[in-house]
Amino acid sequence: MPESLPLVESIAARLESLFDEHRPALLAMGPELGVLLDQLEAFTSGGKRTRAQFLAAGARMPAADADPGLPEAVVAFAASLELFHAAALVHDDILDRSDTRRGRPSTHRVFERLHEDRGWVGDAEHFGVSAAILAGDLLLMWSDDLRIEGAGRVRPERAAAATAEFVRMRTEVTAGQVLDVAAESSWQRIPRDERADRAIAVATSKSARYSVEAPLVIGARLAGADDALVGRVRAMGLPLGLAFQLRDDVLGVFGDERVTGKPSGDDLREGKRTLLIAELERRADASTRDFFEQRLGAADLQPAEIGRMQRDLERLGALEAVELRIQAWLEEALAAMDAIDLDEASRERFRALATAAARRER
Repeated sequence: MPESLPLVESIAARLESLFDEHRPALLAMGPELGVLLDQLEAFTSGGKRTRAQFLAAGARMPAADADPGLPEAVVAFAASLELFHAAALVHDDILDRSDTRRGRPSTHRVFERLHEDRGWVGDAEHFGVSAAILAGDLLLMWSDDLRIEGAGRVRPERAAAATAEFVRMRTEVTAGQVLDVAAESSWQRIPRDERADRAIAVATSKSARYSVEAPLVIGARLAGADDALVGRVRAMGLPLGLAFQLRDDVLGVFGDERVTGKPSGDDLREGKRTLLIAELERRADASTRDFFEQRLGAADLQPAEIGRMQRDLERLGALEAVELRIQAWLEEALAAMDAIDLDEASRERFRALATAAARRER
């Protein structure tokens, strides 16, 4: 299987060719679609490709025999997963009312600005949201095209097993996003001693399986892994996925904008009810809890209030509690890896990938 850098380059090349394939027909339909293509190409050109790398790692899990089409299948499925992830981010930025993504304007803001710059009539903000929803839908369609392409590279039974996991992942992450949105509105109705478990359940469905477990299993299934091996892969992937998502939550509150490309404290502005918030509420006095209940996610949340929230999360031990959970889940994942028969190079590669996912700074 390709190393990390060649995989990333192969994905970039496949995505570039995909846009090139569609550009003539779309431009012939109307010049505005050139802006759409440029935005989607730029939006999908960056990122860490973490999920793609986990998919490739899963394809290195031992199987009975090698399939000559596996490398091409891995690239196609990995590129498909990248487009699915990009679509989720486009839609997520709308849900969260985010102005930026990776240090650049979010997709709906790009189209809102296009409307304003060209002096079009109507509501520029509504146009931006409408165009971004459709752009995300287009990415989902192209993601499916690439998945089908990859499925044709390996034996039918392996393609079917990998596709079943991909379908399961898509359903679960979308349902998890609904739970995430619902949690923001229903949080105060959930008993305080149940909020941590609820936050973990949301993190599991919306990200933990989608970010690590599912990519690993998709790759393993493409390589012909049987049910027993997939069970061991899941035992490794789920705790690491939870560590990955909790790190994302920490960065959403404490991350450096120069590194993450998102404003520091962004999750506080958006009112995210994560494990950090649940752990704070376990420890806070009534006055602090009232402050968070009233101001978390407020449209007019001030920088000074964000600073106070960040200090409270540290002072009361909520950040430390989450960091301990991240470390525990990382250790659980690495211990589960010992149950899988890997060569030393693959073991060290996965260990480095897992540690980077749990301890990353962006």
